[in-house]
Amino acid sequence: MKYTGRCACGQVRLSISGEALAVRQCWCRQCQYVTGGGAAHNAMFRTADVAIDGALGSRSYAADSGNTVTQWFCPTCATPVYVQSSARPHFRTVRLGVLDQPHDLAPRMVIWTRMAPPWARFDPALEHYEAQPPAPQSPATS
Repeated sequence: MKYTGRCACGQVRLSISGEALAVRQCWCRQCQYVTGGGAAHNAMFRTADVAIDGALGSRSYAADSGNTVTQWFCPTCATPVYVQSSARPHFRTVRLGVLDQPHDLAPRMVIWTRMAPPWARFDPALEHYEAQPPAPQSPATS
């Protein structure tokens, strides 16, 4: 599968040549800050499969998982592009909002549900994790 995307102003573009290893809805507080109060919707890809053209800004923080997480965004329009964990440098977690439509990516699990606000509703058909889920299995070619 191939995916393309761009930030709101068009200065950052991406091309993804591989399959998503996980597609998640995340309710951690950092994702809530980035989205303005809701969950973030992300797809995890092998780092080698994600090509980015354009300058990115970044912000790093210590996550509740204990890992250092870096959020990458367009420094001009502030569109969130991807997130990367120090524990998994072989994965890039791309924000679904940056991908061109239509695409076939929809969340298959909900994570960090214990941090969600009381009004949040979770799809009962999806897997749920109160905190960090297990890492997806990377293909043998990683």
